[in-house]
Amino acid sequence: MKKIILLSFTILLNICVFAQDTDRFYATMARQDARELKADAPDQIDILAEKGYEAVVFMSPSAAELLHGRILVHGPGYIFKSSYDEAISSINKTITTTSSRMVFNITEDEKVNEALALMSVQNIEDHIIELENYGTRYHTLAPGTQSAIDLKAKWEAMAALYGRTDVSVRLYNHNNTPMPSVIMTITGAQFPDEFVIVGGHLDSTSNQGNNDAPGADDDASGIATITEAIRTLFEADFVPQRTIEIMAYAAEEIGLVGSGEIAQEYSSNNVNISAYVQFDMTNYNGSANDVYLITDFTNSSLNGFLMQLMDHYNASGAHQFTYGTSLCNYGCSDHASWHNEGYMAAFPFEASFGQHNPNIHTPNDTFSISGTADHALKFAKLCVEFLVETAKHNGLIGVSEVSEELYDIYTSNNTLYYNFDQYDATIDSIVIYDIAGRAIVAVDDPENEGNISLGHLSSGIYIVNVQTTYTEFVNKKIKID
Repeated sequence: MKKIILLSFTILLNICVFAQDTDRFYATMARQDARELKADAPDQIDILAEKGYEAVVFMSPSAAELLHGRILVHGPGYIFKSSYDEAISSINKTITTTSSRMVFNITEDEKVNEALALMSVQNIEDHIIELENYGTRYHTLAPGTQSAIDLKAKWEAMAALYGRTDVSVRLYNHNNTPMPSVIMTITGAQFPDEFVIVGGHLDSTSNQGNNDAPGADDDASGIATITEAIRTLFEADFVPQRTIEIMAYAAEEIGLVGSGEIAQEYSSNNVNISAYVQFDMTNYNGSANDVYLITDFTNSSLNGFLMQLMDHYNASGAHQFTYGTSLCNYGCSDHASWHNEGYMAAFPFEASFGQHNPNIHTPNDTFSISGTADHALKFAKLCVEFLVETAKHNGLIGVSEVSEELYDIYTSNNTLYYNFDQYDATIDSIVIYDIAGRAIVAVDDPENEGNISLGHLSSGIYIVNVQTTYTEFVNKKIKID
C-alpha cells in the first residue's frame, strides 16, 4: 500500500513539474539579474549559458514577475526567445550598427511649426481613455486582439478623413503571441525604399491579474502620442519623401515579442531603415526635466540629433520643454529589438528612470493619475519634429556617424583630449552636455586635434557631442572623477 501511495505521489509530482515546465520559456537577460534571480528563486529559473554581460535562461512567469519587482524595471527586463538555439545565437551575435545614409540636419522650420500649431492635447486624452476602457490589453486575452483590430480601423479612418491615398494599414500576425501588431505605412514620394519608423506597444499587463490591466500610461500614452503626431502631419498635408511607418506592437510586456519578430523580419529582408524612435510611457511627469533620452541600447548619434531637435524647436516659446538623459535596463522596451538588429534606435522617456510612473503594471495605471495629457503632448511634438526632419529629402546623402577608427576621445587629469587627424573633414563644433542635458561647454570651429580643460566641472557623467563639416556626429560618454 505504501508503495502504491509513493508511486502515485511520484506520478503526481512529475505531472506538476511537467505542467510547470511547459509554462517556462527561453530568454536572454543581464547576467547579474539572472544570477540574483537564481539565488532567490532557484526552482524558477535555470541559467543555461553566459557570455559577457548577458545570460541565456529558462524561466517561469513567476521569475519574470520577480525580476520586475526586484529591479523596478520599465518593460519586461528580459527578451523572449522562441528556442534555446535562438537564445544562444542572440548572445553570440555581434551587433554592428548600420550607418544611415541620411544626413541628420534641421531645415524644415516652416512645416514643423505649422504642424506643431495643429496639435490637440484633447485628442491624446481621448485616445488614452479609449484604450484604457478595454480594461486590459494583455496579449493572450480577447480585448488585446480587439484593441489591435480597432486601432487598425481608427488609423484607416483617420487616413481616409484627410484623403491620404499614400497610406495603408495592416495587422502583423505573430508566431509567439495570438495578438497582432498594427503597422501604418505612409509611402515615401521620392524614396519609398528608405524608412523612418516610430512605435510603441499596444498590450498591457498587471502583476495583480491581467483581467484588470488598463495600461493608461504603459503604453496607451505612447500609442496616443504617435497617433496624434501622425494626425497632425495629415492635417498639415505633409508628404514624406521617405516612407514613414507607425507601429503598435503586441506582447512587449512578455519580452518584446511583437517588435522582436518584426525587427528580425525587416533585418532578414535588408529593409533600409534610417532611424527608429520608441514612444513607451509619455504622460507621467516625475522628474525635473520633461523628456529623458535613454542612453543604453540606443544610438548616440540619433540621441544627439533628438537633442538638436529639442534645442532648435523646444528651447523657448510656446513649444518649450526640457530634456535630460537616463539609463533604463536590459530589455527595457521595443527600441532594443531594433538596436539588436543593427538599426539606429532611440527612446525618449517620460522621466528619469526610477522616477517614472509607479502605478504601471497595476490596476491603478489609469488616466485619472494625471488627469491631463499635457506631458504626452511634448512627446507628440518631438515625434512630429523627428518625422518631418528625417522623412524629408534635401539632396544630401551621407553617413551619420564618424567611424570609431577615425578619431580618439578620452579624458585624463580633468582634461578632454580629442584627435580627428585621421578624419578627412574638419570639426564644426564640440559641445559637452551634463546628465540633465544642459550644454556646459561649447567650442566652435576647433582644430581637429586639441584638448579642453574640464577642471571647472563637477564629478559625474557627461556627453561629448562633436559635429563635423560632413554633418556627421560623434557622441561619447565621459566620466569625470
